[in-house]
Amino acid sequence: MNGIIIMDKPEDYTSFDVVAVMRKLLGEKKVGHAGTLDPMATGVLPILLGRATKLQAFLPITEKEYVAKIKLGLAMDTLDITGKVLSSVSTCIKKEEFQAALKTFVGEINQLPPMYSAVQKDGVRLYVLARKGIEIERSPRKVVISKLELLRFDEALQEGELSISCSKGTYIRTLCDDIGKKFGCGAVLAKLQRTKACGFSLKDSITLDEARELAANNGLQKYILPCDLPFKSLNTANITLPQANRFRNGGALSLDRVSFNNELKLKGSEIIRVYNAEFGFIGLGKINLEKGELSVACLVEV
Repeated sequence: MNGIIIMDKPEDYTSFDVVAVMRKLLGEKKVGHAGTLDPMATGVLPILLGRATKLQAFLPITEKEYVAKIKLGLAMDTLDITGKVLSSVSTCIKKEEFQAALKTFVGEINQLPPMYSAVQKDGVRLYVLARKGIEIERSPRKVVISKLELLRFDEALQEGELSISCSKGTYIRTLCDDIGKKFGCGAVLAKLQRTKACGFSLKDSITLDEARELAANNGLQKYILPCDLPFKSLNTANITLPQANRFRNGGALSLDRVSFNNELKLKGSEIIRVYNAEFGFIGLGKINLEKGELSVACLVEV
């Protein structure tokens, strides 16, 4: 069973919890996921099945989209509502003030990875150190916030709802914390829903409850998407049966004997979708202009 199924992760489940449930429902041992979500977060979680798990490292880098609830006046060790309260103050920020502040976070910004994160330092994940009360120095990372729109703001509760489009590696918890620091009052992430990831949106997803019901009625497999769907933006190579047999055994192909889609100008190290009339999507190839070869990057159909 090979392919991708898009889940709407529920609150209080880890991404690995969802993987475990889907492994059981589908009877498939090889199951992975793309784009980890914190337990408090909900939303789009692509689940990779069978040979599709090999493609995880090659998934195109696309913007992610979120709807986030921010609470002003609080500071917590985890930067979200699940943590330990560090400070709590009364605030009276107006909607216009808040909206104006958001504009300063649009574009390329520097973010300091939170201690409660999966970032590794000397082979140890930061959250492991954080749980021991250890805080270490981290280096800021550049991320891009392409959209930061205020959907709602309750001046009485000092809470806002944000629509966010951002680059891979952006921490929404850190964004909320930085907004709070700008006002000098603190702020935490109170709720988070990922609405888009890896090119998939909520409309492509099903819930765990729906998955369980579908599995009970032998209907879950129809929601499994083709392995090549996330790679539709990549150029393609169509190869003959002898070439396919060679490629499937790990052999590189001569570029001047491969039929590519359109009259594309090949780029060095470019990743290409590889197809054959009999096998369909075989996997991903990598262009090597110096050697004049299309080598194997990742095989799906073997």
